[in-house]
Amino acid sequence: MLIQKLRLQRGWSQQQLADLSGLSVRTIQRLEQGQVASTESLKSLAAVFEIDFSTLQEPDMNTATAPASSATFNADEALVFAQVRKLKGFYLHLAQYVFTLGLLLAINLWTHPQYLWVLWVALGWGIGVLFHGLRVFERFNPFGAEWEKKEVEKRLGRKI
Repeated sequence: MLIQKLRLQRGWSQQQLADLSGLSVRTIQRLEQGQVASTESLKSLAAVFEIDFSTLQEPDMNTATAPASSATFNADEALVFAQVRKLKGFYLHLAQYVFTLGLLLAINLWTHPQYLWVLWVALGWGIGVLFHGLRVFERFNPFGAEWEKKEVEKRLGRKI
């Protein structure tokens, strides 16, 4: 099941997913067993997992009717789509950064060429773009899936 796979990849318990999504634990259990979900439930889960609502709405989501390889493929496909959306968001952020800085540089040079105040904007926003890129390309993510998994295990009292 896609919801269960996404939950387990993040190291969350059903209770944690219920708390994050605002749904009941019983609803999470039912959805992971393949029962049909309401649109509101799917939208809530999509927001928690940071994926598109339509990826949770797939007709092959029910594992009782879909072959195991199809369910795995759909889950893997949903994860890849989520990663591509994050990459797209980073590239859009970078393009906005370059375009806006170019415009601000032109304004700065036209109005006050003796003081380049645009460098402060470039530095501040550039740090944000840098950390966005590091997170998207998974070079620096101190609170990533591994950290989440360790925290879940620690709170459940299991050995790490």
